[in-house]
Amino acid sequence: MKYMSKKYLSILWVLSFVFLIFSSFTDIDALSVGVKVGDWIEYKVTTTGDPPEVHNVQFARMKIVSVQGPEVKANVTTQDNSGVFSSLIMDMNLEKGQVGAWFLIPSNLNVGDSFYDINLGRTITIVGQEQKNYAGALRTVINATTSERIKDWDKVTGVFVKSIDTLPDYTINATAIRTNMWNPQILGLDQTIFYAIVVVVVAVIPVVIAVVFILRRRH
Repeated sequence: MKYMSKKYLSILWVLSFVFLIFSSFTDIDALSVGVKVGDWIEYKVTTTGDPPEVHNVQFARMKIVSVQGPEVKANVTTQDNSGVFSSLIMDMNLEKGQVGAWFLIPSNLNVGDSFYDINLGRTITIVGQEQKNYAGALRTVINATTSERIKDWDKVTGVFVKSIDTLPDYTINATAIRTNMWNPQILGLDQTIFYAIVVVVVAVIPVVIAVVFILRRRH
């Protein structure tokens, strides 16, 4: 009987060990990158107060140029209020918490999930989720808020779509206006689907008119 108890205890110990290993792999897989090379998104930017020259911009564009696991490189282009463009390569690592001003976070986070910000030295918790229109389409958006920053991200991709940063002497507001990561919508439909329906309707109408005309002539 003691032998059987020891045997069952050994089996339970092995199963617990396997479960812990599986859980650790699950946690790693849960951190996913939702963008790919070539993805881009553009923002309308406004500032108030007395921003430094580097932040006194009216337009910004982020294009993904490299994705290697959790490491993402993006070419960020800005246009200042005098019309001058400038750009830089931004290195991000979602696993290490190198997310800049929360430009990109792991994809498909839910309310209660969190991501790490190495600059703040702490995790940021997702506090809300809702449907909002950004860059021409209704998207599922998640958000987080601190005393200095309010941020909305597209849930599927993890890219930020709305930001309000409050700094000591100025604020920066940025809102997504265009992207190639999702199609604009018309009357709530994906643009491609909408135009496909229009083409079908345009093709069917002459046929229906012709059939009605023939039937009337027969009578």
